[in-house]
Parts: sequence; C-alpha cells; structure tokens
Amino acid sequence: MIGRLSGILLEKNPPQLLIDCNGVGYEVGVPMSTFYNLPGLGEKVALLTHLAIREDAHVLYGFGTAEERNVFKQLIKISGVGARTALSILSGMSVHDLAQAVTLQEAGRLTKVPGIGKKTAERLLLELKGKLGADLGPIGSPHGSEASGDILNALIALGYSDKEAMLALKQLPADATVSEGIKLALKALSKL
Repeated sequence: MIGRLSGILLEKNPPQLLIDCNGVGYEVGVPMSTFYNLPGLGEKVALLTHLAIREDAHVLYGFGTAEERNVFKQLIKISGVGARTALSILSGMSVHDLAQAVTLQEAGRLTKVPGIGKKTAERLLLELKGKLGADLGPIGSPHGSEASGDILNALIALGYSDKEAMLALKQLPADATVSEGIKLALKALSKL
C-alpha cells in the first residue's frame, strides 16, 4: 500500500522516526542498520517501506535498501517471527551476515541477536535456507563457487575457526573442487 516515503526527517527516537511528507507526519520503525545511515534532523530522507496491518494497528516500517526490505518480508513470513523480531535481527546483523549464517547454517550467530533463542534460530535457518542465500549467491565464498561453502563447512567441522577457514579459502584457486579445496586449505592452514 505505502511502498516508499520521501520527506523531511523530524524526529529520531531509535527505532522510531517521524517523517514529514508534505504536511503529514509518518511514524516509521526502522532497523538500526538503516537508523545509523540517516541524515540529520531537518534534512530530506527517502525510505522504502512495508505497511503491516494488524487488528489493533497499522504500523509502517522503513528500510534504507530494497535488500533489507525483502529480507524483512521473508522474516515476518516465518511462524513465530513478528515484525519486532525481524527488526531486531536486521538491527543485530547485516543482510550479508544473515545470508552467510543461513548459507553456512550457523545458529550460533543468530542466537547472539537479542530475543533470538536456539529454537527460533534453528527455525530461521530452516525456513530461510534456499530463499535468502540463493538470492544473494553463495555468501561467504570469496570465489562465488558452490564448492567454497562446502569447503568452509568442512574446515569448521574439523575445528578451525571461521576466521582461519575464511583465510584459507581466500588462498584457493577459483576452480578448486571440494576435495581439492579441502586438501589445499589444510595445507595452507598447517603453514600458519
């Protein structure tokens, strides 16, 4: 219904904004990632929006990028995840980080977001698998190959940290297969 707002930023009270659009003030809830990129008070602002219509209220949510809004819409479709939880997730991690967590099935990264427990994190990973990571391509793989995700998972399963595994991945040739990649990555990690 309301897909975009453009106007003067009147108030900033995290996570709530008040935007004056030709004399009409719209209250808009935004994730902190959008909030931090806002201009100063009294300046022009444009946000993509999502209008949530509930029995007791019509609530407008705003986003700095189409990517954020699309992820928000994916999140609120999941059973047990409301708009507040979706905003909390987008405030706690970037779209890229969320996509990477989904691609690598890392529930631990999601449980660091306030209000997300282990069960909710697992449900999010299950529901978003194939939806979020697929839209953004193989996330977290420096070469963009599907093998990179498998290699990364194998290294993490072998006890290497995310940082060590990503470092080793960056040194691999782009056309490495999973088995070749694991061997080369282990060789690289043994030299560190």
